[in-house]
Amino acid sequence: MKKNETERTPNVSRRSLLGGAATAAVALVQNALAKGWPAMAVQVGISQYELKLLDDPTRVPGLPPGEVGTRSAFEKLVKKPSDISSRSPLQDLHGIITPSDLHFERHHNGIPTVDPARYELTIHGLVHRPTVFSLADLKRFPSVSRIAFLECSGNFRTGKETMSPQEIAGLTSQSEWTGVKLSTLFREVGVKPSATWFLAEGGDAARMTRSIPVQKGFDDALIAYAQNGEALRPEQGYPVRLFLPGWEGNMSVKWLRRLELGDAPWHTREETSKYTEPVRAPGGGPGKIRQFSFEMDARSLITYPAYPAQVERGWIEIRGLAWSGRGKVVRVEVSTDAGRSWQVAELQQPVLDKAHVRFRHLWRWDGAETEICSRVTDETGYTQPTLKQLIDARGPDTGGYHLNPITPWVLKADGRVFHKPQNWR
Repeated sequence: MKKNETERTPNVSRRSLLGGAATAAVALVQNALAKGWPAMAVQVGISQYELKLLDDPTRVPGLPPGEVGTRSAFEKLVKKPSDISSRSPLQDLHGIITPSDLHFERHHNGIPTVDPARYELTIHGLVHRPTVFSLADLKRFPSVSRIAFLECSGNFRTGKETMSPQEIAGLTSQSEWTGVKLSTLFREVGVKPSATWFLAEGGDAARMTRSIPVQKGFDDALIAYAQNGEALRPEQGYPVRLFLPGWEGNMSVKWLRRLELGDAPWHTREETSKYTEPVRAPGGGPGKIRQFSFEMDARSLITYPAYPAQVERGWIEIRGLAWSGRGKVVRVEVSTDAGRSWQVAELQQPVLDKAHVRFRHLWRWDGAETEICSRVTDETGYTQPTLKQLIDARGPDTGGYHLNPITPWVLKADGRVFHKPQNWR
């Protein structure tokens, strides 16, 4: 590099580029990622030889240690937000744990700010010892952790060919949840035998409330204060949320501030005007509204190949996710001929209770246009239905909750993959 070339770039010298000044080199690398190496080379006046050195990370000082880890600039993983929710990028994830920052969100009136030093959880009603617990109080009890999925009961979209797994079913995610068993707190306050339901109330502006059977509280309910090894994130209910494994997501009330024990459900807005669905009457006539649908039914979804992927003729590993709110997944089947025949897929360990599990199936594609899809069976014997079967069971006005249909993908002859829209309403 000539002297006058160095003088043109006083902030980035040859010594800082190649001599070990980490700060300047880091800044250069970050700018180069954003602008591209050739453009950056012109900007700072470095030679083609020096550009080659920068292309070799073994010849350039790397980033120094930081306080918080970051995702690679080459990984563009984002949630897909709307005004009330944001969806996990299912097609871009690996394994069964969703990174905390990519866990789906669903809010009823925004994300509140709660000071953990002032946080309180009140348990009262049909109990012998009404008690107010601080966050420190909750953390004094024995902690437990479990891996389980969470899913919004409205987790289904269709209607366009250009829909990814994220857009169709991205309102489900999976984490390791840590906290205290609700049964421990129930024993601490002394739940009366007459108590059969409890009301969970959130500390958001909607005061989200749901009625929950006491039996679930004594079974596997968790008062969670941590997720994936760190404190809950604000959008996931910081500092404390209720977590009900396998049950529809809105019942796992976030920013939990109150539990009231009673002998009947409270008939709140979110279990009367919302989160209900019709049931067809015997004989096919108009039925009634089913107020409570607790468990999330078994579901599977191929995440590759799926829109917007494009594949080549030959061997393809079909991959996806399966889960059930009633227990373990026992079998996933894949069809590569629009459901006319099915082959058993391989389940990736571990296969956990009420948890996402990965499945895969190796298939040789001959280049002809076809449809691929998957279906799951859980340990209760329940097998994932088609959308037509769901509508036949519930009626044409089935609403938008608890829809878990088999989801077909159309594989075109040129290798492009599209969602097959389904006639829902």
